[in-house]
Amino acid sequence: MSHTHPPRLEEIKQQHKPTRNVAEERQRQLTRMERLALAVTKRVGTMGFFFLIAGWSALWLGWNILAPKPLRFDPPTGFVLWLFISNLIQILLMPLLMVGQNVLNLNAEIEARNDYEVNLKTEHYVETILLHLEHQNRMLTEILERLNIHTKHKEG
Repeated sequence: MSHTHPPRLEEIKQQHKPTRNVAEERQRQLTRMERLALAVTKRVGTMGFFFLIAGWSALWLGWNILAPKPLRFDPPTGFVLWLFISNLIQILLMPLLMVGQNVLNLNAEIEARNDYEVNLKTEHYVETILLHLEHQNRMLTEILERLNIHTKHKEG
């Protein structure tokens, strides 16, 4: 009875690199500026931040239009200054947000590549398990055939 044995678990493990946490590895590789861009992107890109800016603008504008004149802190031309400041904030935030988005996209690409590697490794493991099951099935079939033959010899 000559059988070709499927690969052993140790052989399979030697063929594949260990699974890595690429998200943690990437996080450690980020520069200070990339971390800053991510922090800003995560905070500015929220509805809370949007409501904060919208609320502040409405309060500022409402106060300076509706409050008694001695309590207003900006003259009517102050709104032009507020528009200038808000545009300046936008001009400064947009590149920072884009850098943060680029870092997030790169992280997603790295994780997708890692997922693909894990899927390949899993596929290989499943194939190996199926080879082992097929091998065991052949062996069991041969054993049952021999037992059946031996049982017939003993009866006759």
